[in-house]
Amino acid sequence: MSLDLKDKISLSDTRIEKAKEFLADAIAAYNDNRYGTSVNRAYYAVLSATRAILILEGANPQTHEGVATLLSLRFIKTGILPVDIIKKFKMLLSRRTDADYGDFDTIDAAEAEDSLKSAEQIIGTIERVRTKLVAELMT
Repeated sequence: MSLDLKDKISLSDTRIEKAKEFLADAIAAYNDNRYGTSVNRAYYAVLSATRAILILEGANPQTHEGVATLLSLRFIKTGILPVDIIKKFKMLLSRRTDADYGDFDTIDAAEAEDSLKSAEQIIGTIERVRTKLVAELMT
């Protein structure tokens, strides 16, 4: 994908807004005791936030693993984001996979709450870094 700077920032803005919407959906599902749905939405909130920051680097991976790999290479290994971000990302992906595809797997309230807290932390951290990156790109 070849985008100019304005388009990268616009797409990043769209993706971070989508992340916030998905996080709100995760919270609503949790409050409605739909823990599997809450974990699903929490993961997709983080995925969207991650894609929001990656596009600023010109990266637009098409798979979940591609997102994790590029996040590690471009932001974790470089020290821009802390290592716990990728660990939590992978934990959320695993829980989401269990919730969506595991015939006998169940997500309890504690796992859903932990997933929400992880998603909120990851999105908050990514938002702060994204704001700095956008400001740097604009100068």
